[in-house]
Amino acid sequence: MTSSPIPVDLFVSKKHPGLTGADLGFADASGNVTFRLNRQSSPKNKRLFLHSTGNPLISIYRCRNGSWQGFTGEDDQKQCIFRVQRTVNKLTRTELEVFLVGENGEDSASKLKVKGCPFHKSCTIYRGNDIVAQTSLMYKLRQLYAKRNKFRLTIFPGSDDHALVAALVVIFLD
Repeated sequence: MTSSPIPVDLFVSKKHPGLTGADLGFADASGNVTFRLNRQSSPKNKRLFLHSTGNPLISIYRCRNGSWQGFTGEDDQKQCIFRVQRTVNKLTRTELEVFLVGENGEDSASKLKVKGCPFHKSCTIYRGNDIVAQTSLMYKLRQLYAKRNKFRLTIFPGSDDHALVAALVVIFLD
């Protein structure tokens, strides 16, 4: 997806049409699944982030120390594009620090932060002081409690890589 001059909403759920068992789908306002997360049964620490066409975009691996790494394509032999470290992990608040990896394999100075509460499916992704994206539960009128099985991801203008943002949300919720 290219950068949009207006915010883009993706609706996240396991119940979008065409998804199988443990898949998590990211659908646009028209209901078309744009991204899909496939939880690999082997190895257990791998998540495969797919485009709507089924092409692998990002392979996400959980490391033994609790950090995460994202690679282009289907396997970890490709180029590493980001590293994620959990900095705060409390009952009501979780924070992640994201290091984008440059072409030479070194962590770049530009980093993202993800802050929020996984139980409420609520997080905000920051680049410096700017908000890149936000998640929120889907509330309806006259509804006291929002269901937690579907939520909204709003990606704000200026974010070029929607797949990276969606992958960070997946890591945050895991």
